[in-house]
Amino acid sequence: MVTGTNGLSRWLPTGGGLRDEDWAGRHLLLTRLLAASMAAVVVFGALQDALGGGVATWLILLVLPCLVAAARLRGRRLPSIFVAFGFVSACASFVAMCHGKTEAHFTFFIVVGALALYRDWAPFGIFLVATTAHHGFFGLIDPSLTYGHEAGHTHPLLWAVLHGAAVLFAAAFQVIAWRLSEAEEKRAQENLDESQAQLTVAFDETPVPMAMLAPDGRVLRTNSAYRSWLDLPDELPAGFHIADLPIEPVDPDEARVMDLLVEEKGSSIHVRDYRRTTTGEIIWVEIHGTSVYDRKGELRLIFVHCLDVTEARRHQEELQNQVRHDALTGLLSRSAFEHDLAALLASDEPVSILYLDVDRFKSINDGSGHAAGDDLLRGLAVRLRDAVPAGSLVARLGGDEFVVALAAAPTIGAQVGYGVLAAFSEPLLLGDGHLQVSLSVGLATGRGAGQADDTVLAADTAMYAAKRAGGNRLHIFSDDLRVQVRERLDAEARLREALAGDLVETLPIWFQPIVSAETGGITGAEALVRMRTPSGRILGPGHFIAAAEETGLIVPLGEHVLRRAVRQLLEWGDRLGYMSVNVSPRQLAEADFVPMLANLLAAHPHLDPSRLVIEITETALLGFSVDVRERLEMIKALGVRIALDDFGTGYSSLTWLQSVPADVVKLDRSFVAGLSGDPRKASIIEAVLWLARSLGMSVVAEGVEDPADWQALRGLDCPSCQGYLFGKPVPAAEFGQVLRRAVEQAA
Repeated sequence: MVTGTNGLSRWLPTGGGLRDEDWAGRHLLLTRLLAASMAAVVVFGALQDALGGGVATWLILLVLPCLVAAARLRGRRLPSIFVAFGFVSACASFVAMCHGKTEAHFTFFIVVGALALYRDWAPFGIFLVATTAHHGFFGLIDPSLTYGHEAGHTHPLLWAVLHGAAVLFAAAFQVIAWRLSEAEEKRAQENLDESQAQLTVAFDETPVPMAMLAPDGRVLRTNSAYRSWLDLPDELPAGFHIADLPIEPVDPDEARVMDLLVEEKGSSIHVRDYRRTTTGEIIWVEIHGTSVYDRKGELRLIFVHCLDVTEARRHQEELQNQVRHDALTGLLSRSAFEHDLAALLASDEPVSILYLDVDRFKSINDGSGHAAGDDLLRGLAVRLRDAVPAGSLVARLGGDEFVVALAAAPTIGAQVGYGVLAAFSEPLLLGDGHLQVSLSVGLATGRGAGQADDTVLAADTAMYAAKRAGGNRLHIFSDDLRVQVRERLDAEARLREALAGDLVETLPIWFQPIVSAETGGITGAEALVRMRTPSGRILGPGHFIAAAEETGLIVPLGEHVLRRAVRQLLEWGDRLGYMSVNVSPRQLAEADFVPMLANLLAAHPHLDPSRLVIEITETALLGFSVDVRERLEMIKALGVRIALDDFGTGYSSLTWLQSVPADVVKLDRSFVAGLSGDPRKASIIEAVLWLARSLGMSVVAEGVEDPADWQALRGLDCPSCQGYLFGKPVPAAEFGQVLRRAVEQAA
């Protein structure tokens, strides 16, 4: 019996399950339907003249208190029962007015389906019981008002049961639909519960702070990460608003993120800085917001997740600070200075630029060590920053070069420049002692956007003019220097164009003979680069070498000269003893110069490396930053010989003879010119020749133009000579003809 009951209960609807707002809507509908039914029955009774004092009238009057009770009572069960009683009364009154006609009983079948909307057995069952009771009770009292046939008059109770059963069976499909709806809703609820459980796990357990916000800013839900991040309690008070969060925007005038989230549809990302009201700590938050809308398109809630990007922001600021500031001195870096200078010039006010370089810094750096050199630069930066007006741009461009820019006319800029020189009249504190330093300062003034590069270049040019004048002074850029700058820019442009073209045509290599001082026969040649302009004009190195050195283009230019020289040396074979090639210290400073040279020699295994001579200038080596001896020893290890060019023009020529692993010494033309009539020059050359022989070096006298000087050199037993007396630099084809003639004459 219990099993049967349990089995039946599984097939019957359980009832209930409606949300309050859904039940209230259905109850209001049925209450209004009851009121409309009462009005309809009253109208029908009036038309049928059936509203006397009979049963129908009393029944219809019972509907009114049912309506009042349905509207006034709280809860669900009692109001719905009164609605059921009201419908029973209305239907019974209608049946009585129709004198029990069968068609009038259809109203009971209609109402039982309507009452199924409550999904509650109480009003449903009450209606079935009351319907059966009405038919039985009124069938006994006045059958003619209940049944419109003789059988009902004779057996009213039987027909009452039959009518009740008929109404029940008529409601069967409503019960089935009710049960099916409950089953479907149960499955939907289970799916929803599963989704909610997954959402809860994903929402509550994720380490990312998340929250759900109402459009008015109320905090609807938060996860544990969000509460932990903002030190919120596990249970937030009712009506908790984002304004109650323990953070506030650093910039109160900035648009509120909540307003932006409400205005923007879909997803959006906002980054803001906030201040914790509890500790005052500044935090940066990346807020990801997603808006959720209902079917009407109205905003229901905003789902946000917050990323604390404070550390990333600080790291970014540190990186930006590193990019904008020189790591050694803390001054602006080159890129930051260029950026800020462009903005300063855009104001269309005159901008004075001071370009500064430390006099004899290399000697200080080499003599005291690099650590002391760094200390010097740091101390210099501090004093320089204090010596210029507040708001000036102060930067270290690299090495010992500094630059200052300020919005001021040239006269003010000059005053600041002289003030800087005066500030360095006092020694700098360096370690345990003091060091006196001086500066070479160049001043130039520019105005307007786009003038940054030209103005800095002009100040740089003026600075070099100050350095050439002896240093420790200020030189103001002038029109004469402007011409020099323009020529330098033109030279750079021509050189770049030449390097981008056919190098054999645009940068041809000419050759000048090196001869035996005894016989005048050609023993070697020096490779000298020329430039051919688009018009066909040939330019000497004085027109572009300086620009090549300053811009770094000397590196590709020098490599071109070296490769062409080796090619010509191979082409001329035994007719030429060796080839000298000038190599810039900047080339030697390149880490890949020696590997490039080694690869070039390896590509020509039949070439004797000793036939190639690398010439370096004595004066240029004074400013060479890498270890000279080490780099030159690597070159000599390849079998290539080293020549010390322009010997005698430096500060310590004899010292260089001992420290540089040279094979050849090339006497500067200043010692050779007028040698025949100057006994002092003869004595100097004789001493150099003796020292060179003792060190195992050969000597070449450059700039020989006078036969008398040649004879004097022969008398001093100088091995080799070079100069216009023996031949000017000529193209390769012409030099090849000279070699052929020399061979033919020798034969």
